[in-house]
Amino acid sequence: MERKNNKKDVIKRSVLSLILVGVLIVLLLNFISSQEVSYCCEKLKSGAWCQNAPKESCDISIDVLTGSPFRSISSSCDVASYCRLGYCIDSIEGTCSENTPERVCQNEGGVWKDNREGTPPQCNLGCCLLNDQAAFVPLTRCKRLSSLYGLETNYRSDITNEVECIASATSDVKGACVYEKEFQKLCKLTTQKECSILKGSSNIDSNSSVSFHPGYLCTDENLNTICGPSKTTTCVQGRDEVYFTDTCGNIANIYDASKIDDKVYWSKIVSRAESCNPDSANVGSSAATCGNCDYFLGSTCKSYNSGKDNVRPNYGNFVCRDLSCDFEDKKYQHGETWCADSKGIDKSLPGSRYYRLLCYNGEVTIEPCEDFRQEVCLQANIDGFKVAACRANMWQDCFAQLNRKDCENIDKRDCEWFPGIRLASERKTTSDTATTNTQPFSTTTTPPFTGSVTGNAVNDPLDEENRRIETEQDTNGACLPSIAPGFNFWEQGGDAQSMCALANKECIVKYSKGTLGKWKCEENCECVEDSWELQQNNLCTAIGDCGNSKNYIEVQGYNTGYKITSEKIKDD
Repeated sequence: MERKNNKKDVIKRSVLSLILVGVLIVLLLNFISSQEVSYCCEKLKSGAWCQNAPKESCDISIDVLTGSPFRSISSSCDVASYCRLGYCIDSIEGTCSENTPERVCQNEGGVWKDNREGTPPQCNLGCCLLNDQAAFVPLTRCKRLSSLYGLETNYRSDITNEVECIASATSDVKGACVYEKEFQKLCKLTTQKECSILKGSSNIDSNSSVSFHPGYLCTDENLNTICGPSKTTTCVQGRDEVYFTDTCGNIANIYDASKIDDKVYWSKIVSRAESCNPDSANVGSSAATCGNCDYFLGSTCKSYNSGKDNVRPNYGNFVCRDLSCDFEDKKYQHGETWCADSKGIDKSLPGSRYYRLLCYNGEVTIEPCEDFRQEVCLQANIDGFKVAACRANMWQDCFAQLNRKDCENIDKRDCEWFPGIRLASERKTTSDTATTNTQPFSTTTTPPFTGSVTGNAVNDPLDEENRRIETEQDTNGACLPSIAPGFNFWEQGGDAQSMCALANKECIVKYSKGTLGKWKCEENCECVEDSWELQQNNLCTAIGDCGNSKNYIEVQGYNTGYKITSEKIKDD
């Protein structure tokens, strides 16, 4: 029996031995596996730098920077010399990156410094002030940021932590600066920066403490200063609103007559948006009680003037002045521009001219467009706000256009097409599609023109439906300025003679004698009618300051640009 038990023990020991062998094999495999990933690859095939990975993952291609293959050794990257960590300095962007491998830094175009040599001077941090913002960065980065924002470099190396740096950016916040002088507790509404400068100056007692209270007025009762509320108001340079002042002469909140005795209103600084009527210009009746002026809405702080202001303020001597304008029984907003209704401009009469008017700070300014109607005034209405501008009158090549399409190309010219009208002289086209020379026009047209032409050819005698008729009417006609220009007709050799000659026309009327000796009209009989003469004169005035008409002050001309002659021609 004992021998059997011993046998069992032997079997147990054998099984245990096998288990131990199995464990050792697993540990050995893990050890071998761990040996396979112990390579420090200078660069992986995936593009990553300085990583521990299996040897087959290492990039062994040629490094274009060194001309040698990328390195790898069977050890940790912590001890590989080519993967030592240090500072990477980018002098262009002004950045300093810690714990950067040398090769990575070189690849990015930076300058690498070994961290075992300590922090480089370029990487020392300081406070970079950018107006009302701050950044805790190196000096080189501060220079870069200042350049990007178009500011002068303001770098403070004496500020050694980010909290203090950010706090320094709020030095322009306003509040009550409390101090003592001659045993009185005084106060000045100023910025935190100016308040800190006040400490140690001769304006306060030598043993006085200076305390700053952001967002508070000097009239706050908890400050226990000698400054108190008053009924005095003032204007502040660079601001639109009317402001209360306290008994020390400090600026308080925006004038609001309903808050004259309000302790809360005289305690903390109230923004414009939280003051009375923030969405109004506060002119007229509201100017008596509210000084929340807005220049963009048409008002600003001004001293009260009985001749210009409708109401007197309840307190103080300053009001929101209305900057709008009254012109010819119409009211215009501050900043509005509009076209003047000048005499004769609707008919392009000689001497007429376009004008642009501007309402600015309650005054109307007249700005003439270029003379001789070489510019026209155009006006638009944007949400009830008038905007006008002088623009060139592009009439110069109207007479050279031979078809409706080119004539009425509004991108290139200001012209109107009149079917059935012929001008007298030869024209050389500056067509958008071709250049053609044409023979002089005949005295008759088909179909005859039955409409009328005025000095201002804006109104087409044909309605929109008739404008789409036969192709013949799109090519058989005349191209005239939409706004007839003016000429220096009083000067010899000027534009007037050559331009007005375009409207010259000869009309031969043929008669036949009947059996009773009476003459009967046979051809072009319309030329002896008064309507034909009027039509030809209208054609002259449509070209410019030609023909017979009154000028812009209703004075009749002297027919210098218009003449009707007739003579008998003997028929051979």
